[in-house]
Formats: sequence, C-alpha cells, structure tokens
Amino acid sequence: MKNSSELSAILDKLAHDHDFREHLLTDPVAALAGVGVTLHPDEVPAQRSLPSQAAIAADKEQLVSHLESTASMWPFLLSGAVLPS
Repeated sequence: MKNSSELSAILDKLAHDHDFREHLLTDPVAALAGVGVTLHPDEVPAQRSLPSQAAIAADKEQLVSHLESTASMWPFLLSGAVLPS
C-alpha cells in the first residue's frame, strides 16, 4: 500500500463490491494481489470475517487513519474487527 488514496479505494471496494468481499474472504492473497497489495499466506488468519459494508462505509476515514499507522493492516481487517467509537 503506497498511500491513503489507494487504501481509500480498497475500502470503497469493501464497502460496495460484494464480489471483491467474497474473493477477499475465500482467497485473501489473490484478492489483494489483484489490487496491488502483497500479503504473505502466513499473515492470513485461519478464521476470517469482514466488518459489514455499512460499517466500513460509515467508518472509512477512521479506518484509513488507523490502518495507515498499522504495519499489518490486512490481518486486522480480515479478523472482522471494527474500530471502537
């Protein structure tokens, strides 16, 4: 991930693209590679879930801010975690 606009674009896909969400849950490494993000298979949680599309859309700016400062952002997101209010 090179910048916040790329992260923002991926969060938009998570908030609005059902097929991308399904691909991310079933094959996170390939789904992220398709948007230019490299994720090692060892970083993928065994149990995966995503925050709801509505939660991602509502909290997008907060997620961008939090994930920009997190070295390992995709395992966090794949855990289904939602940032506290």
